[in-house]
Amino acid sequence: MDVVCSSLPSPRSRSSAAILPRKPTALSFSSSFQFQGFVVDRKQSSSSIQTAAVRHLVGSVTKTQGLRFAVVVARFNEIVTKPLLEGALDTFRKYSVNEEDIDVVWVPGSFEIGIVAERLGKSRNYHAILCIGSVIRGDTTHYDAVANSVASGVLSAGLNSGVPCIFGVLTCENMDQALNRAGGKSGNKGAECALTAIEMASLFDHHLK
Repeated sequence: MDVVCSSLPSPRSRSSAAILPRKPTALSFSSSFQFQGFVVDRKQSSSSIQTAAVRHLVGSVTKTQGLRFAVVVARFNEIVTKPLLEGALDTFRKYSVNEEDIDVVWVPGSFEIGIVAERLGKSRNYHAILCIGSVIRGDTTHYDAVANSVASGVLSAGLNSGVPCIFGVLTCENMDQALNRAGGKSGNKGAECALTAIEMASLFDHHLK
């Protein structure tokens, strides 16, 4: 019986054999699969995972018919709060809010804004409450106490009533800063806040009922 065996290279022949580097192989593929409503494209990173049914809810500033607003205004620092109010009312007019759908409520100072805004919100007569005031730093710590309390009060009014309460209270270092933001070179924050009130009222009325 003949036995045929393949010959194995000796260690010497192995070491002398030329070892050629492997050529890199470029792999290219494109595939996609669907998993629980997500469409994943393997050509893209995982950060590009998207859903086909995402809804974006945005308030409109053009659909103002039927929306009602209250504006709570502090009399203290009226040289500032009055032009803020005028800017807000002018913006409401520009965006076709009827004058009979706007109520202006005056309070002694910014500290009293929160409780009145909450009462108005809970009345369910308004779609948004715009809060206007001016707190200017003085020589004591009174500024810090009032500014923090006003911000907290307006926030609580919105949370407790479920009606958007827009913070339009200026908290400034001096009178020049306040006047600049009440129709001066820095614009009119009352007008800006009125536009915010319209958008939030629309968002709640059309999408978040």
